[in-house]
Amino acid sequence: MGNVTDRSLRILAGLRKGKKLNSLPGMMTRPLMRRVKQSLFDIIKDRVPGEYFLDMFAGTGNVGIEAISRGADKVVFVDNDANCIKAITGNLNSCKFQDKAEVIKSDIILWAVKGAGFYTKIKFGLIFIGPPFKLNLSEYSLNTIDKLRLLDDKGWVICQHYIGEKVPDKLKDSPLAMFRQEKYGKTMLSFYKYE
Repeated sequence: MGNVTDRSLRILAGLRKGKKLNSLPGMMTRPLMRRVKQSLFDIIKDRVPGEYFLDMFAGTGNVGIEAISRGADKVVFVDNDANCIKAITGNLNSCKFQDKAEVIKSDIILWAVKGAGFYTKIKFGLIFIGPPFKLNLSEYSLNTIDKLRLLDDKGWVICQHYIGEKVPDKLKDSPLAMFRQEKYGKTMLSFYKYE
């Protein structure tokens, strides 16, 4: 992977404000744009300190590492690509955040079936879903979170998705429902919590 910073990913605030994060070459990942990340953390900033945070489809770890910098107690990163896992681990090491993180290499479906059971005892206060655009994985991910009860009763799920992807206002047979949406060009952030 090397020391690739072609997209100039930086931590925006907190313990490692201004720190550059390594990206991946080409279009292997689609990091959250700076203005979208800034807006996201403006919205959730008061909820981050001391929280358990799950970063699904974590890519380079950009969002979860920002959460650690802003005081999250623990962040679990899940991604199925070996290059992404290497990037996340390298970024955590360079930030000296290893003790606040767990990095899991797994396909979300396999993790949901086999690996996530452990976390049903933890519960996450914040869950960020950043699946590849146009693959329509948002609703599946929301259903997985709900089925496994990964979200704390007062927690939030934030789903980043393509503007053309239809996401549910409310999950079927579940109190998990959308309560806010923000649009940034072709990127949407949809916020969910239990009613």
